[in-house]
Amino acid sequence: MSTLVMDTARMIEVLPESDQRFAYEFIKKLVLAWDPNYTKVTPAEAAQIKAAEESGFVADDEIDWNEIGQ
Repeated sequence: MSTLVMDTARMIEVLPESDQRFAYEFIKKLVLAWDPNYTKVTPAEAAQIKAAEESGFVADDEIDWNEIGQ
């Protein structure tokens, strides 16, 4: 979690509960406007995806799930 995100969470935490709920709903609307299908990734997530793809992992459709453990 970035410092900015942690600082934002700390600031929201000092608000009364009703204002916390408002802040949450506002942030949720911002995120949905930016990525309505939750398909975009952060730079950190992109790096994790790239590392996984380059690690030599096996795609689940290449596994014979009926033969695992036999």
